[in-house]
Amino acid sequence: MTSPESSFPPDPPHNESGGESSPHPPATDPSQAEEIARYEPYLRMLARMQMRASYKAKLGASDIVQQTMLQAVAAVDQYRGNTEAEWRAWLRQILVRQMCHLDRDLHRDKRDIRREQSMEQRVAKSSMRLEGLLAGDVGTPSQHAMAGESLVSLAEAIESLPDAQRDAIAMHYLEGLKLSEVAERLGKTTGSVAGLLHRGMKQLRQNFHE
Repeated sequence: MTSPESSFPPDPPHNESGGESSPHPPATDPSQAEEIARYEPYLRMLARMQMRASYKAKLGASDIVQQTMLQAVAAVDQYRGNTEAEWRAWLRQILVRQMCHLDRDLHRDKRDIRREQSMEQRVAKSSMRLEGLLAGDVGTPSQHAMAGESLVSLAEAIESLPDAQRDAIAMHYLEGLKLSEVAERLGKTTGSVAGLLHRGMKQLRQNFHE
């Protein structure tokens, strides 16, 4: 079985001004494009956690994910994986590549393979923690059996939370930060963060099971 790494798409083309030009998706089965689009909330949640503050104001997570999905559509015929987990890994790799290209374009840096690998590892760990959240605090047995679809729904439910609750849950449950570290990142007290987590998880369960 070919791994998703071996079917990774080529780097996005650059135009003469140094920015990335949008790939033109080839004629493809509309169902493939729809399947990729279905993962938009999942990819947006992961992108939001990895975006540097220096370019958050210039480009939103949704913009990065749009470029990721365009690239995935253009390269979908190269995908050789067979499982849901491999499919998610392939999409995450494209997301990381897009974010690293953006970082280089904004800072005029050379490609940093170690940074890409580090980001890939962080994104993969966040995805694994999302699976853990589904298996533990939020999901039901029937949702565990449909992990791929349920992960997307859980990511969408997290993204729908108020910003402060969403960020606290992402940092604590998906990035693995301690309560004190989340408080420092958000500029709040630990008591305030604990309240955000309590209210956020309550609302998340409600949103996810609607």
